[in-house]
Amino acid sequence: MNIKNSIEGNNAILKAIDVRGYYKTIRGYVKAVDGCSLTVHEGAIIGLAGESGSGKSTLGKLIIGYSKPPLRFISGRVEVGGISIYNLSWSERRKVWGSLATMIPQYSMNSLNPVIKISDFIVDTLKQHLKDISRKDILEKAIQRFNELQLSPSVLNMYPFELSGGMKQRVVIVASTLLNPSVIVADEPTSALDVSTQRALLELLYKIVKQRIVKSMIIISHDIATLYQISNYFHIMYAGKIVESSSTEELINEPLHPYTKILIGAITTPEPITRKKKLVSVAGAPPNLLNPPTGCRFYHRCPYATEKCKRDEPPLLEVKPGRFVACWLYKNGV
Repeated sequence: MNIKNSIEGNNAILKAIDVRGYYKTIRGYVKAVDGCSLTVHEGAIIGLAGESGSGKSTLGKLIIGYSKPPLRFISGRVEVGGISIYNLSWSERRKVWGSLATMIPQYSMNSLNPVIKISDFIVDTLKQHLKDISRKDILEKAIQRFNELQLSPSVLNMYPFELSGGMKQRVVIVASTLLNPSVIVADEPTSALDVSTQRALLELLYKIVKQRIVKSMIIISHDIATLYQISNYFHIMYAGKIVESSSTEELINEPLHPYTKILIGAITTPEPITRKKKLVSVAGAPPNLLNPPTGCRFYHRCPYATEKCKRDEPPLLEVKPGRFVACWLYKNGV
């Protein structure tokens, strides 16, 4: 069942332009994110999808200003709420995390200390950002937020071991909203959860944006079926590049890039839109990003590849309003 609707506004909350971020290794630089651009508007829930190793989690880190070694920000520009993140020092970036942009990392439920209560975890977290706020004020804010999102404030007096995995994940997500950030980046928030718990978590994430607790959200996942339930816009990543960007319905119904077509073809869900399709798979493996190939990085796995694809890298072009694809098949539009 689809829980999203059209809530996207016109105001740009986040702009990332030609962002490059590499991992330094003893063998050289891994070009994990190599020239990615995206814009997030107020009210948008963006899905960022791709197979493991495509660079989507790294891009999530880079767009909130997290470039801690071995990850290095190489070039580009990232603006959140009109503030250029990489013009700030590391200490200045830490101060705006939580209030301007925040990331919920994969397996974030494991960040809860098993020997301290949830209330203490929340107090300690907010004290890192608001030195002068009292414990009483923090807990009042937390109780209000739990009530807004229909979660029992009694959880605050519990220890993590008393909570299910899904509830621990929801606690971390709610805690991340207490400073009302402009954008939240949630990395694989439903991983390791059963189907019914995933559903409840997606409804929580949707509610956070719908109620304007946060202005926008980016959800990272390899699972397009999950993202389809909540996102109103998609970016597809492959080998450090964004290869297609589109509204959710258009991308699912009419994927353009050969890689996107294969991803959509591999979905196994009871959704009417996908269950009648024949399952497909992609042969081969992604390129080595220590030394990425010239031309299109999907060339060696693409059933439509030509010599031009091998020689020249396709730019990400707008082939129709709101639809972008990096593929020479569409050099003259669609």
